[in-house]
Amino acid sequence: MPYTYILRCRDHMLYVGSTYDLERRIAEHNAGLGAEFTVRRLPVRLAYAEEHQTIDDAYRREKQIQGWSRAKREALIAGDFERLHDLSRRRGKRAP
Repeated sequence: MPYTYILRCRDHMLYVGSTYDLERRIAEHNAGLGAEFTVRRLPVRLAYAEEHQTIDDAYRREKQIQGWSRAKREALIAGDFERLHDLSRRRGKRAP
């Protein structure tokens, strides 16, 4: 099953990706075989993941989340959908 995922890096930066095999991909990141972004920030840990029907769906969702602010990503990770909705309505305005 394809996944979109968010990793929290050692320095608390967030990395968004997509994959067919979530466990293998996280292991690759932690082995230094992932994206250059995560290689410099090891170790990483899974903060969020969601399943999709196709890898194309997972990739589209990855690109969507990559365009979000950190506040929106953190709301998604926390499962705070009310805040996520509020942040989506603000579009470009800073959250309190």
